[in-house]
Amino acid sequence: MYKPELGLVLIILRAQLGRSSDRGIDLVLPLDNEFTLENAIRLAAAQFEHEGLSYGHGTDNALDEASWLVLHAIGLPVDQVPDYRLRLSAAQVMACNSLLKRRIEQRLPAAYLTGIAWFAGLAFLADSRALVPRSPLAEFITNEFFGLLNGQLSPRILDLCTGGGCIAIASAHYRHDAQIVATDLSTDALALAALNVQRHDMQSRVQLRQGSLFEPVDGTFNLIVSNPPYVDATDIAQMPTEFSHEPMMGLAAGDDGLDLVRIMLQQAASYLNPKGYLVVEVGNSGAALEAAFPTVEFGWLQFAQGGHGVFVLSREELVAAANHFSRND
Repeated sequence: MYKPELGLVLIILRAQLGRSSDRGIDLVLPLDNEFTLENAIRLAAAQFEHEGLSYGHGTDNALDEASWLVLHAIGLPVDQVPDYRLRLSAAQVMACNSLLKRRIEQRLPAAYLTGIAWFAGLAFLADSRALVPRSPLAEFITNEFFGLLNGQLSPRILDLCTGGGCIAIASAHYRHDAQIVATDLSTDALALAALNVQRHDMQSRVQLRQGSLFEPVDGTFNLIVSNPPYVDATDIAQMPTEFSHEPMMGLAAGDDGLDLVRIMLQQAASYLNPKGYLVVEVGNSGAALEAAFPTVEFGWLQFAQGGHGVFVLSREELVAAANHFSRND
């Protein structure tokens, strides 16, 4: 993503920005101006801030979001540092305006506009059939699963609520001897996941199965990992427009965000090998989880690159707390 490394500063007056109207915004990049790549990115970012866009689908700020969209519009890779002094042609400016205008007016996530999302350093096809990947579990996967699979030969990994398949595929990519089973209730999400499995040539190592959580699963695993729906009712009601374009079944999980997590806690031990682990992202619902099970000592993973709300429990800890999970303290 874009980082202001050239030392150039573009001063943009509010009066120069396109204004919102019932007919939509004016052009983000005026056609009668000439733009370098840097100037185009900065002007787009200023317009994003002016329009009050929300982020969180692969970027967390206007400058990175604008960089992603401008680079995509002019056909440059977003994972390489470009020449920010590059002068844009009139056709490139028009392509940028088309994409930037849709981002502002429709509030579509950049990943859906470009058709590509990034997770764990890998590019995945992205569309509204599945959530845009944005989990701190990427750091967990790329850093040898924080040691949880050390000493395990040809480990089996189960990815629950796989969505577009990013966690499953990344797990296979970074652990070359692992076999992955990935489940999801949504046939639409699994259709997208199948395309991603093919894109990364993982057909022999990632099995996709349709069904709710453990229903389509057989056998036991060394690791169960999940980024399930965990958004509580309050956050669902307050979420920005950008998130409304994602499938609601991938977000909402009851009043406290724990509907599916409770089932995982009750059933996971039966699908784990001895010394196996359950790793689940619950995000802001972490406080609700600890309140629901106050006698259970959840381990919380720490991330150097940001992120929170991912717990880990061993099979032995799940078995020991089985009575608490069955009655939901």
